[in-house]
Amino acid sequence: MALALALQTQPRVQSGGGGLSPSQIQSTKDFLRRNDPRRSDSGRQRLLRIDEAQLNLMLMQLAQRYGQGRAAAQIQLQAGSAQLQASVPLTGLWLNLEAELSQTADLPQVERLRLGRLPLPAWLARPALRRLLANLALPSQAQAAGALVETLRFLPQELQLGYHWQADSLDQVLGALWTPAEQARAQAYNQRLTELSAAYPPGSPVSLALLLPPIFELARARSEIAEADPVAENRAALLTLALFSTGQHWSKLLPSARAWPQAQSRMVTLAERDDFPQHFLISAVLALEGSGPLADAIGVYKEVADTRGGSGFSFNDIAADRAGSRFGMLARQAPRSLQTLMRAGLQEGDFMPSVADLPEFLSAAAFRQRYGGLDAPAYRQMMAEIDARIAALPLLQSAQGKPL
Repeated sequence: MALALALQTQPRVQSGGGGLSPSQIQSTKDFLRRNDPRRSDSGRQRLLRIDEAQLNLMLMQLAQRYGQGRAAAQIQLQAGSAQLQASVPLTGLWLNLEAELSQTADLPQVERLRLGRLPLPAWLARPALRRLLANLALPSQAQAAGALVETLRFLPQELQLGYHWQADSLDQVLGALWTPAEQARAQAYNQRLTELSAAYPPGSPVSLALLLPPIFELARARSEIAEADPVAENRAALLTLALFSTGQHWSKLLPSARAWPQAQSRMVTLAERDDFPQHFLISAVLALEGSGPLADAIGVYKEVADTRGGSGFSFNDIAADRAGSRFGMLARQAPRSLQTLMRAGLQEGDFMPSVADLPEFLSAAAFRQRYGGLDAPAYRQMMAEIDARIAALPLLQSAQGKPL
């Protein structure tokens, strides 16, 4: 009966359906840059002020990331309290959450919680939420945040967060994000990549098509272990390759990885270019983390930003982004099938469409003159052509039951 009351057929909070716009992504990026705690002296108290509109924008982006592009959340801030609403998609149903949070001397506490049509009083909601956080393996993250955050105040249409930032705060936060199992998993893929990189002549480039099969063979082997999580294995594999293709090491995300061996640095290529693997792999990681639409939106944002003084709008970069997004979604939705498909080896054309004929390096003026903007028919036609090429990729065709 509780499930029947909690689950509903329609979302209470709408995601908007149109995805994130480049201007929305730019707004959040600018906000985070302005408030980067590393840009000022450590050891003193700081106050972060977030207005309700910006907070809701960030909540929407988090919902897009973790809700496969369909979840939505919003918050209303008042003096001393906040009203939070969220809609999370389940299989054919929706979990609609409404919570009332009150300001206390420490962190906020739940005064009222409602799941669909099922009301939970505060005395039941608080232990239920603590149990949920424990099941999500978040205590270490919560402790790391609690060590930094000192005050949190609700004001009309504004959230104020007081915190202390020390020189080692970033290491503490990053370390808390990874469970011991995840750290061991990352170390295994780092070791495999180090071995692979050492097998090629010093300074020589290597195609991503040569790195994916052996890395995913390790994922396949590890996924056969009892209680293994194939999605987590694919995630670690793609993160390892994404870091490597951008010239980074696991220590960028995991402080304890500074003691691990580093793979011999080399250029990773697709179609003899080193930027395509970066587009492909970063989009794949974003899509696997939760939302293909978010990866697509960030890809478009990057190209729009490039028209304003960067390298210009490039449809071939967009194609690499979207191909990577589809690969990441496959790694999440059919993790073992993807691992098995990799065993036959890969050609670049199996997972990356032909892009040599696609326009690139378009300035803002040239893009508007030729395609009219992101909502214009000419732009939509070009994106439809790119999506058609990606849908015809042998790897995706094989994942749908057609021969590779």
